[in-house]
Amino acid sequence: GAIKLGGLVESDKLPTDVRKRAMEAVDECGRRVTVGDVASRAGLKVTEAQKALQAIAADTDGFLEVSDEGDVLYVFPRDYRSKLATKSLRIQIEPFLEKAKGAVDYLTRVSFGTALIASIVIVYTTIIVLLSSRSEDDNRQRRGRGYDSGFNFFINPVDLFWYWDPNYYSRRRAREGKMNFIESVFSFVFGDGDPNEGTEEERWQMIGRYITSRGGVVAADELAPYLDVPSSKSDTSDESYILPVLLRFDGQPELDEEGNILYRFPSLQRTASGSSRKKEYVGKWFDWVADMEKFFKERKWQFSKTSSSERAMVVGLGAVNLFGVIVLNAMLKEMAVTPSGFLTFVKNIYPLLQVYAGSFFAIPLVRWFSVKRKNDQIENRNKARLQFARALESPDIALRRKLLSARDMAQNTVIGKERIVYSTDRDMLEQDYEADEWDRRFREV
Repeated sequence: GAIKLGGLVESDKLPTDVRKRAMEAVDECGRRVTVGDVASRAGLKVTEAQKALQAIAADTDGFLEVSDEGDVLYVFPRDYRSKLATKSLRIQIEPFLEKAKGAVDYLTRVSFGTALIASIVIVYTTIIVLLSSRSEDDNRQRRGRGYDSGFNFFINPVDLFWYWDPNYYSRRRAREGKMNFIESVFSFVFGDGDPNEGTEEERWQMIGRYITSRGGVVAADELAPYLDVPSSKSDTSDESYILPVLLRFDGQPELDEEGNILYRFPSLQRTASGSSRKKEYVGKWFDWVADMEKFFKERKWQFSKTSSSERAMVVGLGAVNLFGVIVLNAMLKEMAVTPSGFLTFVKNIYPLLQVYAGSFFAIPLVRWFSVKRKNDQIENRNKARLQFARALESPDIALRRKLLSARDMAQNTVIGKERIVYSTDRDMLEQDYEADEWDRRFREV
């Protein structure tokens, strides 16, 4: 029968990211997988992949198959995703939580952009009110018209309607064009997010797929283009940078006949799909990796995705606000009338207006230095990884012999249906008979 662990939903104990990546790997492999298949394709730790497979199988009426060499395979029904969704309340509410998170991010942008507009309105309205207490009505009206004219120059009312549209960001992605003004404000101050978000998972997927495609045995030099190697290329003796790979994919060092250190990953050598046929190494490393990235390349940070004209407009409006706050500070100190009503409100929130106006430029300034430092580090890491990749493209004699040795030691075992001697999905008595029959034939041979 199917695996059952009581009434609990085992998949709910898994981190959401681990569960999703494991299920994507299961689908990619045709719903019949080994732990190594999922670990390599999803970039998960071997232990994470095993726990994920056990939990998902328990919740979806999946079953196990055992090969003649004791390899365990997990097999899932076609509708395993829908079965899991009907059992797990957590999975059912995840789409709503994601929408809620998107709404919070949206409100944050709205609040910041609206605060800038509100600050300008409050500051200049207060200035006009204070000036009007010392001037005639017609002068006040003239200044009010002048203020409105300047304000409309910077703000396009259409932008406000776009901005408060709940479907704005989906429309924005569809347009993929220029930012509107208020979106440019947030982009200038806070940037547009981490360009490498999610790439760490991609990195581990690259490494897992590479190891699997090489039959589970590699030299450290082959993985260097995907890792952050602190030592220089001249120091070839220190291969400690490969330790995280060994820990994640359950690898172990081995010596070849010439004394070279190679790394074997037994869990990634057993697969339920694919081909066990070896490719012939002809000396061109790039020919081997034609179907995957040659090295892991980090994306550089952008200060802002705004154009120069959009940025100039944002800076201009920020300067208008800052100038107004400075002028208002002097006018509040020299205020002759006793504050009441609106003026009392402005005086109470004035420290917030100061902080906002100052941070509008302070945050981008700090961020500019931070982005420059990060990009310098990213460029150095990318150059180092590219250098390792080029060394593999034209290997010297020693490296070439090491790569050939790794290919000779490679072993990729495909576990087909014909090698299954036990399955939890079939009658146990029937399988016991088949197992005994297989044992008898094996001994005769």
